Amino acid sequence: MNDMLHRFHTDVSGIALPQKFTYPFCYTPHPLCTIAAGEVQDYLSQQPEWQEELSHGKMFGVLVVQTQDSSIGYLAAFSGILAGSNMHPFFVPPVYDLLHPEGFFKLEEEQISQLNRRICQLEADGDYHRTLAQLSALEQEAAHTLDEARRQMKAAKAARDARRAQSALTPDEKNALIRESQFQKAEYKRLEHAWKETLAQARNTVEKHQATIDRLKTERKTRSAALQQRLFEQFQMLNARGERKDLCAIFAETVHKIPPAGAGECAAPKLLQQAYLHGWKPLAMAEFWWGASHKTEVRHHGHYYPACKGKCEPILGHMLQGLTVDENPLTQNSRNQQVLETVYEDKWLVVVCKPAGMLSVPGKEQTPSACDLLRRRYPGADGPLVVHRLDMDTSGLLLAAKTKRVHQHLQAQFKNRQIQKEYVALLNGIVPQGEGDIDLPLRPDHLDRPRQVVDTKHGKPAHTHYRVLEHGNGQTRILFEPHTGRTHQLRVHAAHPLGLHCPITGDRLYGQPADRLYLHAETLEFTHPITGQRLRITRKADF
Repeated sequence: MNDMLHRFHTDVSGIALPQKFTYPFCYTPHPLCTIAAGEVQDYLSQQPEWQEELSHGKMFGVLVVQTQDSSIGYLAAFSGILAGSNMHPFFVPPVYDLLHPEGFFKLEEEQISQLNRRICQLEADGDYHRTLAQLSALEQEAAHTLDEARRQMKAAKAARDARRAQSALTPDEKNALIRESQFQKAEYKRLEHAWKETLAQARNTVEKHQATIDRLKTERKTRSAALQQRLFEQFQMLNARGERKDLCAIFAETVHKIPPAGAGECAAPKLLQQAYLHGWKPLAMAEFWWGASHKTEVRHHGHYYPACKGKCEPILGHMLQGLTVDENPLTQNSRNQQVLETVYEDKWLVVVCKPAGMLSVPGKEQTPSACDLLRRRYPGADGPLVVHRLDMDTSGLLLAAKTKRVHQHLQAQFKNRQIQKEYVALLNGIVPQGEGDIDLPLRPDHLDRPRQVVDTKHGKPAHTHYRVLEHGNGQTRILFEPHTGRTHQLRVHAAHPLGLHCPITGDRLYGQPADRLYLHAETLEFTHPITGQRLRITRKADF
C-alpha cells in the first residue's frame, strides 16, 4: 500500500460512509474524519523533535478515501511547511515541491536573495550615508546663505527707496542707485549659481548610488513577479473529472485575479490532489488546529475549522467539481427560517426578533433575509429599511424603519453611539471575573473572510463591557454591552486569549460548532425619532 494512505487502527466497519462529500466551508466532521484526526494527533504527539514548533500552532487535515478495491483509508496533510520541510513520510507531499534544492524556485530564490543582500549592503554603505549627511548639511548651508543674501538685498532696496523718497536726487545719484541694485542682483545670481553647482556635484554622487539601488529593486520586483507566476503555473490542480487548472487560471476568475502567497499549500488542496492522482475517491474531509493560538487570529488546540476563503475557496471550487458535495448548512438553515416575531411596532418603526441562521440583509446566497421578509410584510415604497445588522448566526432584536426620515434619524443614533445594545451569550468555559472591559482592535482577515483578527497596528478600536450572569456545567452565561459595532466583535472578544479566552458556544469560526450560535441580541434602547420618548425593548433569549 502507498505509504501516505493509512488504514484505520480503530474498527470503523460499523460506521456508515457519507453519501456526499464535506462542504469544506461549514461542516460538522464526519465520525470517520474524527477518528482519522485522532490517529494523526497521536502520531504528532510521538514526534519529540516537532514539539517546539507544534507548540506555536499549525493547521492539519485528514481526507477519508475509498480505494479502487472499495477499502477505506485516510490521508493526512499539514498546511505550509513543517520542521523546515514540506516532505514527511506520514503526510501527503506538496502539489509542487518548491523547496527542492535543484528546482527552479530555490535557484531563482537564491538569485533574488543575492539581490536583497546587495541592496542591503548598498543601503547600509558608510560612504553613502556620509555623502547623504554632507548633502543635507550643504543644502541647509545653501538655504541659510541665500536667505541671508536675500535679506541683505531687501534691506538695501529699502534704503534706496528711502533715499529716493527723502530728497530730490541728481541724475548721477539715481544712476548710482541703479548700478548698486544691478550689482547686488548679479552678485546674488553668481552666489546662487555657485551653490547650485556645489549641490549638483553632491547630489550627483548620491543619485548615482541611489540609481544603482533603484535598478536592483526594479530587477528584484520583476524577477519576483516572474518567479511567482512561474511557480503558480506549476500548481496543476486536479478535480474529480480529471481536469487540470493551474493557480493562475483559477484565480483569474476572482476579483483580485492574482493568487495570494501560499495558495495551493494548505492541507485541503494537497489532500484532494493526491487522492485524484492515485484514483482514490474522496469521501469526507476535516481540518484541525494543533497547538497554541496565534496572537492575532483565534485558533483553539484540537478544534476543527473550515477551509480558508481567500486561498482555498477558488481552488476548492475547481477541485470539488465532479463530486457530490453537501449543501452549505447555513444556506439550508436559512431556507427553513421564514418567520419574524414582532416585538414592538408603531406606524413609524418595527422591532422584530431575527432567528439564528437568517441573514439580516440580502447576501450572495439566494435565501430570504430579514430585510426581504419585512419588505414583503410592508410593501410600501419607502420601507421598511433595516437600521443595523446582526450576524447571520446571531438571534435577537433587529430594528427597522418604515420611512426614510425615521431610518436616517435612527442611523444617526447608531453612528453617534446613542443606541444601547445588550447581548446574552453562553460561553464554553468559566469566566471568573464578575464584570470587566475588553479592548482589542479588530480588522478583517483578508485571506479568510469573514473571520476577524486582532491587530493593534491596523485594527479599528473595539470595546466591550461584560458582566457574568451565572456559571454551570463548565459554561458561563454572560451579558455583553458593545460600545463599538465591529464585525464579530463579541465573538472574537469572547474567544481570543487576550479577551475572555472562552468562545461562545456554537461559534463555528472561533470555537466549536453546535446546534446554533448561543448569542442573542436581548435589549435595544433608543430615542424614538418622532415622539422623542426613550424606548427600551427586550426579548429574552430562549437558551
